[in-house]
Amino acid sequence: MEDAMISTEWIYAIVSVLCAALLAFSSTPAVRVLAFKINAIDRAKDGRRMHKEPIPRIGGLAMFFGFFVSTLVFCDITRDLVAVWTGGFVLVLLGIVDDIYSLKPWMKAIVQFAVAFIPISQGIQISFLHLFGKTVLLGGWSIPVTVLWIVFVTNAVNLIDGLDGLACGVSTICAISLTVVMLLGGNAYYALLTAILAGSCAGFLPFNSNPAKIIMGDTGALFLGYTLSVLSVGGVFKMDAVLAFLIPLAIFGLPLFDTVFAIVRRVAHGKSPFAADRGHLHHRLIDMGFGHKQSVRILYSISGTLGIAAVLLMESSFVPAICLVTAALGLYIALYFIMKNSELRKLTGLENIDPHPDDIQSPDDGK
Repeated sequence: MEDAMISTEWIYAIVSVLCAALLAFSSTPAVRVLAFKINAIDRAKDGRRMHKEPIPRIGGLAMFFGFFVSTLVFCDITRDLVAVWTGGFVLVLLGIVDDIYSLKPWMKAIVQFAVAFIPISQGIQISFLHLFGKTVLLGGWSIPVTVLWIVFVTNAVNLIDGLDGLACGVSTICAISLTVVMLLGGNAYYALLTAILAGSCAGFLPFNSNPAKIIMGDTGALFLGYTLSVLSVGGVFKMDAVLAFLIPLAIFGLPLFDTVFAIVRRVAHGKSPFAADRGHLHHRLIDMGFGHKQSVRILYSISGTLGIAAVLLMESSFVPAICLVTAALGLYIALYFIMKNSELRKLTGLENIDPHPDDIQSPDDGK
């Protein structure tokens, strides 16, 4: 009887994920038509753009639709879910406006910080950290730490949206990793939410992969970043694992590191942290001579490796910790050689030579 119940729950979960994927997939063509009607279009205005023809934005609307409908139908309506819906909806609206009118970064930042308080108002916040069996209470730091985490992850996903299918694919990997971690931690409800989010991403990915027929825009990047960050707070940070706080850091390792490096790089060169440049990891891979699809696959592999390390870390043993460190070191070593190669190109005067003129940058990478 118990086995039958478990089987039913698994079937229910699988159906909900497939439903999210199908809804996102089937609604994307309609979103594409809508984008042209409301002029949410990215046009090739400079050499930074990869595309030659106008390409529609707001693809994230299809992912939000798939996630919202599937969670509405298959999940219990809790305060946590309402907080995810509400914040996600606000950021989708913000993204649509930005994809049409190109808002100033500070305008988007204000809204993001305000939206971060929505889950906090429902009790979704990082109130403590588990460190080697000890619980560290954050006290008055709980709210600012939670706000910074949500805003930082949201922007990290936005910043890696630089090649066709990159942000969507990495978000899918992150969502799957969160799902497995939450299942191991016994949080079935949050695991279902992240699984449905992964399904929504997977349904949109065929249209977003190179060559993309539509891009997610800030509509999708802000929604995905916010939803992933909030679900990680509610479903991972509170787990009773030896190093629970390291798990989400590992899962989001790729976008987080790229964002930190981008901020440091821009500030070091006397530029605004919001100033667009071609120093992101995906740009460096292109400069090394890798093609568009090759670069995306490399970054998928790095993200997947970190996700696996995070899952292994849930076992709270020494070996998984070594796996995590090894994965992180591998990432840093790869970055070191990438940076070294870029510096060599600069010294030899090859920096402005484009090895892949059509692969430079996705339409949405003005970040």
